[in-house]
Amino acid sequence: MKTLLVGVGGMTNGGKSTLSMSLHQQIPNSCLIAQDSYFKDDSVVPVDSNGFKQYDTLDALHMDTMMCEVASWRRDPLSFMRQRALNPEHTASSADEEVYVLIVEGFLIFNHRPLNELFYKRYFMEIPYDVCKTRRSSRVYTPPDPPGYFDGHVWPMYLKARQEIESMVSGIVFLDGLKPKEELLAAVCKDVCQEIERLRAKLCQLNLTKRL
Repeated sequence: MKTLLVGVGGMTNGGKSTLSMSLHQQIPNSCLIAQDSYFKDDSVVPVDSNGFKQYDTLDALHMDTMMCEVASWRRDPLSFMRQRALNPEHTASSADEEVYVLIVEGFLIFNHRPLNELFYKRYFMEIPYDVCKTRRSSRVYTPPDPPGYFDGHVWPMYLKARQEIESMVSGIVFLDGLKPKEELLAAVCKDVCQEIERLRAKLCQLNLTKRL
């Protein structure tokens, strides 16, 4: 058995959740963990000097809890799947040759070094400022974005996070979020599936060597 961790990051409203969910539906024996599920309660999220809640920082997230979930999957992906009512598929000639995939998506997944170090494949969705702002304004958040929040907090924090990624992370494939969803999915799915086949061939060769 082999495991493969795939990271899908990017800016707010860049299309990372859509891509990740579609990828999860396409790839057998995959699970999906979303960083947005680990936000702390609004009451403990710090406020900056402008009165803006600092949601776009790692301190606003229960990263320890998220890392525990990832560790749980790494220990036993089969049990992890079954606990979430996901049915494992037999895609290899034997159980020993199965490859299990964990897709982790979120806006700061590559900025958290302990998590970033686990990824074998990294994808980053990006869209222009004006498109991002328009998409953000059309969505309803709880709590709602206050006036000026995008320009005063969201976008500056994205630029800061992006700069940090460029200085500490290598091997990221940057994706144009304006391209058709089907085209993006096809490209990423092909890339991940090629890696799955490479890992499966390695397992097959290892098992063959053991039998000799």
